[in-house]
Amino acid sequence: MTKWNQVEHVEYTVPECQNGISMNLFMHVSLVPAVLIVAVLSFLQRRAQRLTIDHKLPFLKGRFGIVVPLDTIGSLSNRWSYGFAFGAVSYNVLLLFSEHYIPFTLPSWARAIVYLVGALEVGLVNFPLFACLSTPFRTAGAVLGILYSLSWIIVTLWDIFTCPGGKVLGKYQKLIIQWPCILSYIFLLGRFLHMLVKGVRIHLQMEQNTEELIEQHQVQHVKGLLKKAPAQSKPLSWFQRKVYEWDPYFKFPNRIIGTAIISLVGLYTMTLADYSLSNVAFDQLDKWKNTLKHLVDSCNQTEALGVMIPQLEEFIDVSRKSWLATTIFASLNSVAYTFHVLVCYRKHLKRLWKGQKGFIPERFHTPNSAASVASIARYSGWQIAFTLWGYLIVHFVHYLFALMLVYVIVLPIQDGKALSMLSNLGIILLTIGLVIALVIMQIVLVQIFFLQDKLSPTDKQKPLALNNRKAFHCFNYFFFFYNVVMGISSCILRLLCSIVVGTWLVSRIDRTIMQRGYENMDAGFSTWIGMIFSDHYHNNPVMVCFCQLLVSNTLERHTMSAYSTFSNTPSESPVNSRARSRWALLYTLLRNPHLILLRKHHLSSPLSLETSLSPQSDTVVRACVMASQTKSPQATAQSLPEIPVMPSEDC
Repeated sequence: MTKWNQVEHVEYTVPECQNGISMNLFMHVSLVPAVLIVAVLSFLQRRAQRLTIDHKLPFLKGRFGIVVPLDTIGSLSNRWSYGFAFGAVSYNVLLLFSEHYIPFTLPSWARAIVYLVGALEVGLVNFPLFACLSTPFRTAGAVLGILYSLSWIIVTLWDIFTCPGGKVLGKYQKLIIQWPCILSYIFLLGRFLHMLVKGVRIHLQMEQNTEELIEQHQVQHVKGLLKKAPAQSKPLSWFQRKVYEWDPYFKFPNRIIGTAIISLVGLYTMTLADYSLSNVAFDQLDKWKNTLKHLVDSCNQTEALGVMIPQLEEFIDVSRKSWLATTIFASLNSVAYTFHVLVCYRKHLKRLWKGQKGFIPERFHTPNSAASVASIARYSGWQIAFTLWGYLIVHFVHYLFALMLVYVIVLPIQDGKALSMLSNLGIILLTIGLVIALVIMQIVLVQIFFLQDKLSPTDKQKPLALNNRKAFHCFNYFFFFYNVVMGISSCILRLLCSIVVGTWLVSRIDRTIMQRGYENMDAGFSTWIGMIFSDHYHNNPVMVCFCQLLVSNTLERHTMSAYSTFSNTPSESPVNSRARSRWALLYTLLRNPHLILLRKHHLSSPLSLETSLSPQSDTVVRACVMASQTKSPQATAQSLPEIPVMPSEDC
């Protein structure tokens, strides 16, 4: 009883703190400055197209445009700034799992409306942090961002240092939970100060503001595609092969980084809450056990309950230690999943860049356009929710396995029943081993007696062709009755494996837990597929590089002066321009021979009809032959520059 009294004193005697600040009330009040900041940024933003209101109110001059908090598709700049912005709002995001911060109440059937209102409020309160980072008006955005983030830092620090305690984690609960948010706010404050200095330097023309459509790493990626692959690649280390290989030409979008940061902060908070609440729960069980023990000692006719007391004490002790141990493993497992999702995102996206779709179920090869774009909006929220709820589910499963391990192996050894435990375990393992051995024996017998010999000594296995058919029919007849019995155990084993693997991978949104043909029922996996397809279509480096070339050429033509013909700089002759175009055409056709059949003069010739009717292999052969014919003797005699020709897989 003494231990429980001490715990109760620690957890429930936290003094009521009145510092004059309620963080929930402050979040509601913050709607006013948030709306004002958005209004100022909207006033500075001009609309690209004039509307009817501009004709009625011409003094607006196209102002009050749409303020974009962040580009969730194509932007790859300020990624870590947006990541820390997500970290700053992570505590408010976790509030969405609770309804206590809503100032009004609604019936239980309208709970979805409560969550929607809460999400809109949290999004609007934190909108200025993102809008001030993404606005093209650096100076105004920096000043407003400094004022807004500084106000949140001051109020949060005041609340932490004046009322640091809580009923769950003790006297330093708020500091333990909210230090990631404070750190993120401080980083954002420094980022806004840097933006202010840079904006002033640009205004004073001490620095140029250069923004291009394509990022530098995308340029390097495209250049790497045009280079000839080395004959011998550098061997990868164990860490690069098994864990992660750094790619300097790939960057994760700010959406993915923000999702990972909120997931990690949420896991940190949930792990702390899980550990503290489990201690409270087990202490309550100790209190009930002590009450029951006192009742047994006071009554003489409760021998049956007296026998249960030691077992109950043992169960509480085992459960407490098992829950603590599995808390560590479950949290590490969820953190590993969070980073593994980043690895899978890069791997899947690079496969799509190469045109490889074999890792995706066939029905997802041409996803719905609207569903794919909507997946971008769903992904971050679903990934965070899957990670947090997956942690709780995996933790409970780990806990059950730990209990089974303790009661089957550990406790019998401690009680001196090791021989009995080993004998029972040996019988179980022997039974399973015999079943597996009989299955393997069937395969070995078929391999030896019922398959024809290899067609060539170099073949790895025998051909799928029967031999000794009559003996095989007898073999199949007698094993039929045995396999009926074995099918029951195999069915149960299949069900158990599906439950374990499905539960283990419940937080893995990048991998479906449904069987083949039922992937549409996995909404998380469908969201993942739609998201990576949207990123593939909008952020493919080759496509972005091509668009950048088009934009650059268009700008050069528009900025070219009408009097450029009178300048002293000699212009490029049409002959050189035509020669450069033909060299580019030659290089493209040599690297991609199948494009020869798609040229305009070839499609218009009678030969194209025959080619279209011929099989695909014949078409590829024709393309390869035509590619070899493009190398004229005249070009060979003039010693053309060496063009690295990569052999096509189809040729």
